[in-house]
Amino acid sequence: MMRVIVLAALVSAAAAFSSFTPRNIASVKSGSTLSMKIYDWKRRTADESALDTVEYTLDNIRSAPGSRKRKNRKGRGISAGQGATCGFGMRGQKARAGRPTRPGFEGGQQPLYRRLPKFAGQPTGPGHEKEVFNLIKLDELNGCEEGSIVNFDSLFESNAVTKSKYSIHKVVVGREDFTAKGVTVQAHAFTKSARDAIEGAGGKCELLSKTTNSVLEV
Repeated sequence: MMRVIVLAALVSAAAAFSSFTPRNIASVKSGSTLSMKIYDWKRRTADESALDTVEYTLDNIRSAPGSRKRKNRKGRGISAGQGATCGFGMRGQKARAGRPTRPGFEGGQQPLYRRLPKFAGQPTGPGHEKEVFNLIKLDELNGCEEGSIVNFDSLFESNAVTKSKYSIHKVVVGREDFTAKGVTVQAHAFTKSARDAIEGAGGKCELLSKTTNSVLEV
């Protein structure tokens, strides 16, 4: 009787095992490809099926999923990732309350806002120089005759001025009074007070080109 019971149990177990065994293994092709759609996790819940038919207004417009990030709440426990020290570390000057250093401070070294003006290409850096003129004072023109044309070359020939290492000249007001009448002064630049003094005495101011030294038409 015991043998019959054991034999029946074995038969039932074999039948149960055969029900879980795949019977179409031979029919599966080895060259089958797996196709699946890959979604962006930020837009996984976005329904874009009716984008072309929806009329967006102020009451139905929504931000794209993932575009608005929840703010980081610091100091709310170590499990949050920014608890306790809130990302400021254990000790040191930068961990203290209040702003420890001023904006732009780099620990004592030359800060960036003081290094930039010294770089080549900057308006006040290397490679850019301010325009330097040779100054001609108005009192040096007092010996010129009325109606004459005066420039640096004529003044140098008459020993009214000394030689200059600069090739461009600017007329400025001197220490003494300007007494010349009706002279035409040629220079590369004039101060406003010098121009008023020359024109007030019946003279004329003519600007010269800084490259060709020719008279510029005003």
